[in-house]
Amino acid sequence: MKFNYTTLETCHTTTGIVLVIDVLRAFSTAAYAFSRGAKEIYLVSGVQEALDLKSKTKNAKAMGEVGGLPPEGFDFGNSPTRILEHDLTGITLIQRTGAGTQGAVRCKNAEVMLATSFVVAQATINYVLKLKPNEITFVITGGMSNDEDVSCAEFLEKQFTNQEVEAQHFIKRVYDSRDALEHMPDHPQFPKADLDYCSRINYFDFAMPITRKNDLLVMQAIKI
Repeated sequence: MKFNYTTLETCHTTTGIVLVIDVLRAFSTAAYAFSRGAKEIYLVSGVQEALDLKSKTKNAKAMGEVGGLPPEGFDFGNSPTRILEHDLTGITLIQRTGAGTQGAVRCKNAEVMLATSFVVAQATINYVLKLKPNEITFVITGGMSNDEDVSCAEFLEKQFTNQEVEAQHFIKRVYDSRDALEHMPDHPQFPKADLDYCSRINYFDFAMPITRKNDLLVMQAIKI
């Protein structure tokens, strides 16, 4: 099996099976949103695009960030800790973030695409293995210097190739990453608890495939 690593700058060229990784925090927050009952999540690149789509969509709310903080008009930010405070049963979420959703939007040539993070790692692997892949591309949405996303890709690669992994090593890399430094106990949008929630490996039993529907990207939680 061949593995490719790409970033936001080059992911538009990727084809085949593409795993778009955002550990801190977009695709961890998305997983927790599904656990709170969210029906589906539309992924967009722009703030106004998110607000416009929200206004046209029944039972919709906007979730995400610019510079880590929820833009005006958004209902939720980008924090697993905060999203767990809400009952999202039957809600359609419109998600816009600076890294994760940008990766999904830019992968226009992907045949199969999944939103990926540590909390859905094993379910993602199980989903992909059913497709009998020869090649998998990881999109490191935070860039190659963002070690939490790189570590997730390396964890997945080892799992795909049946290598032994030391989970604690990968969890430590999340806590030691550049973006982890933004999380402070007293910051409502960067709670320290997010680091714990985002590093719970294989916490959920669903994968998060992204498909195109009426020119929109829609993510769903599919139990594996």
